Amino acid sequence: MTVPRRGRRSAGAEEPDDAGPVRRPERLFAEGTDPDPRFSLANERTFLAWIRTSLALFAAGIALEGLNLPIHPGFRLAAAVVLIALGTLTPAHAWYGWLRTERALRLDRGLPPPTTMAVPLAVGLLTVGALIVAGLLR
Repeated sequence: MTVPRRGRRSAGAEEPDDAGPVRRPERLFAEGTDPDPRFSLANERTFLAWIRTSLALFAAGIALEGLNLPIHPGFRLAAAVVLIALGTLTPAHAWYGWLRTERALRLDRGLPPPTTMAVPLAVGLLTVGALIVAGLLR
């Protein structure tokens, strides 16, 4: 199904004086044409979902270390550090994924393949689970 594009403008076309605020990053929005807003909004929702994931990872890491849980302190600290490290990497992944997808939409190209954050996230969460189980059994 082909969705018609609305609000197309060619790269380098002059903007009227009342164009409104500058969209950032300027270099990205200077490329190509505006895609159908539904696609850009879906891309933004994906970005925000990764940001929520990052916040949840931070919260879990802080809560794990901050609460007095019956887990061996060394294992608890290690699990909290892994969660906070994953929470630190996730926003960079979100930004990079948003940028790649938005550029592809603006240039009317196929969507880029998904980035590989799923593997580090899965390995990290499995590690956290193992650390918590080990800390509970010790």
